[in-house]
Amino acid sequence: MAEKQYKGIDLFRMAAALMVIGIHTAPFSVWSDGLDFMITYCCFRVAVPFFFMVTGFFVIGPYVESNFQKTALIQKFYRKTILLYSGAVLLYLPVNIYSGNLPENLGNFFKMLLFDGTFYHLWYFPAAMIGTGILVILSKQSLKLAGWFAAISYVIGVFGDSWYGVSEKIPVLDFLYSRIFAFSSYTRNGIFFAPLFLFLGLFARKRQIPQKICKVCLLISMLLMLLEGFLTYCLNLQRHNSMYLCLPFVMFFLFQLLLEVKGTVARWIRGCSAWIYVIHPGVLIVVRGFAQVIGLKKWLIENTFLEFLSVCMVSFLIARFFQILTGYLQKRWKEKCIRKTEHGLK
Repeated sequence: MAEKQYKGIDLFRMAAALMVIGIHTAPFSVWSDGLDFMITYCCFRVAVPFFFMVTGFFVIGPYVESNFQKTALIQKFYRKTILLYSGAVLLYLPVNIYSGNLPENLGNFFKMLLFDGTFYHLWYFPAAMIGTGILVILSKQSLKLAGWFAAISYVIGVFGDSWYGVSEKIPVLDFLYSRIFAFSSYTRNGIFFAPLFLFLGLFARKRQIPQKICKVCLLISMLLMLLEGFLTYCLNLQRHNSMYLCLPFVMFFLFQLLLEVKGTVARWIRGCSAWIYVIHPGVLIVVRGFAQVIGLKKWLIENTFLEFLSVCMVSFLIARFFQILTGYLQKRWKEKCIRKTEHGLK
């Protein structure tokens, strides 16, 4: 069903994965730090919320609409996410060991595992699982309750992120956020960040806004987010820049427009974006190391745009290779199981 009806969503998966690479390489800083901030750390910030909304739309939405009977959807989501996260943790463990970035005690271990991620991009996986758990539990009580919690927690998160400079000047809020940062280095986690975008994905199934209105509202909300980002950046208010007050509005109207793009796409596109998300920091390390060895530091490190293009290209090729390989192995395994079954019947 998703293949036939949601071409816009599936194509944007790839765009969002490449945006995440951009966030970790600052591609436009080779020309201007200000330009890079506005494009990469404002516009590209739609990438991760988009992935949360996809989960809200395709996983939580059908589960809620079934009156919480389709538990297989939630179970499959958790199995897949745990498998991806576990694999990614093991993949980057040698890098963590080499860099000395291992937790010093049990408290830091759980902080990394449940909130920060064991590598800088892996926070997404525990955030998705925690956020989904919170939203499912609250939705069983009331969708309104779930929505209010998601909105309020997001606002709290914003004032620990891009608007933190305001909070730290108010003693009560400064104390509150110091407690939050004791168990999570950022507020972009499964409690303050993920629930709202998961809820917006769920909400998108119930509210269809006319396309013309969406286009106008998307333009206005995007301009307001750029202004918000510019002000918080210039006024030095940002502790981080993952969360803006205008970002949920941008995401809602963007997602609505993507839902309107119907058609089919190649099946591999969905899974490829997940592979790219997981492996790209490793590819970035390899590209930088390769550039140092062969004397291309000027082109592949100092020129951040070329570095971005290189990481995108190599990440895509490796992702497709692993997709083809795992697909082949799965096919062989199924054939082997069928042969065993047929042999047993004889």
